[in-house]
Amino acid sequence: MIKQPAYRMKKAIISSSFLFCALLAAPQAQAQESIDVLIHENGTERREIIDLPQSMTYPMDSLLNDWKVKNYIDLSKDCSTSTVNPQFSDDVYIDRLSRMPTVMEMSYNEITRKFIDMYTGRLRNQVAFMLSASNFYMPIFEEALDAYVLPLELKYLPIIESALNPSAVSRAGASGLWQFMLNTGKIYGLESNSLVDERRDPIKATWAAARYLKDMYAIYQDWNLVIAAYNCGPDTINKAIRRAGGKTDYWEIYNYLPRETRGYVPAFIAANYVMTYYCNHNICPLDMNILEATDTVQVNRNLHFEQIADICGIDMAQIKSLNPQYKKNIIPGDSKPQTLRLPINQISTFIDKQDTIYAHRSDELFKNRKVVAVADTHRTAHSSKGSSTSSGDVTYHKIRSGETLSTIARKYGVTVNQLKSWNGLKGTNINAGKRLKIYK
Repeated sequence: MIKQPAYRMKKAIISSSFLFCALLAAPQAQAQESIDVLIHENGTERREIIDLPQSMTYPMDSLLNDWKVKNYIDLSKDCSTSTVNPQFSDDVYIDRLSRMPTVMEMSYNEITRKFIDMYTGRLRNQVAFMLSASNFYMPIFEEALDAYVLPLELKYLPIIESALNPSAVSRAGASGLWQFMLNTGKIYGLESNSLVDERRDPIKATWAAARYLKDMYAIYQDWNLVIAAYNCGPDTINKAIRRAGGKTDYWEIYNYLPRETRGYVPAFIAANYVMTYYCNHNICPLDMNILEATDTVQVNRNLHFEQIADICGIDMAQIKSLNPQYKKNIIPGDSKPQTLRLPINQISTFIDKQDTIYAHRSDELFKNRKVVAVADTHRTAHSSKGSSTSSGDVTYHKIRSGETLSTIARKYGVTVNQLKSWNGLKGTNINAGKRLKIYK
């Protein structure tokens, strides 16, 4: 196993200058931003480009689109975040980092300093947002990390991964708060198909991330390497260790890492710093209202968000925000039981009215027919009409609450049009207690 090096503070002799692209309006489609670093080493100079984590390039507008943000964070009030960012000496930063109650190593050097400057300077409005948005997610993160006996400072990893944006998608296709890639997500039990992507589920993805981090620590026994592996994958870390002659210190394999991973650990340290010492930099959280309590119910049949919204009177945007794992507003309960999260005061309404909810607009919203009738072009229109109206033995079906023509047709292996023809129905509305004539 790789042994964990002793705790130390590093102050590298590095001078840096920033080289930024224009603010990205659509970061998924644009070139990645970077910092240009001039490193002085053994009397020589070398220039190095470090790619910024994508979360540091998200414009504020993209972070404020979530329903929870719009309804619980009060953007109309000035939270008194100042435009003035006090400057501190290296010794002050070293002292503050050393006093943070962390298990993980919080090393300091000029690269770390530049990431602190970014969060407290250019990104100070994003920090004000994340301080408020953290109320949505930090209790979830802390519960999972505590259950797996992991350092609680890992709760700030999603700040680097997604800027606490639950709908974030990376250039490489990673998704959700914890930015799981598709295959890694599946390994850790996160279902992904055309209708469901559990990488977007804050709770399931958090517990999967905790298991992944614990597995990585079992391999490396060094949190800096674990964090780096979270960014670029263990194969890349193992390759860097081999190229560095077997060295297992992050800063000693630094030059063998991808450009973004070189800045990933310093960015993580800077995120921990700014979420702890934001007041010292005249940053304050945006005003936030009290969160509405929610709970979950199990869904055992296919269900569309519009059915819930229509019958329960819940805003579609709220349903989407509470259930981000469903990609097409459809809960595929027919395949296996699925979880639906709703405001707690709507749970009893859903349970009491679930038969009505499932039946509501089902023919319109679910158009994947299980059985279809194929027209026989060799038969005359007359004979075809006769077979649809009165062929075979007749039976009668008493309509039960929640049933639709579609469900009844599937039960008897006939079509909706046949049911309508046999019973003189012009539309699809039926009433519980009535009887339908069915020819076998």
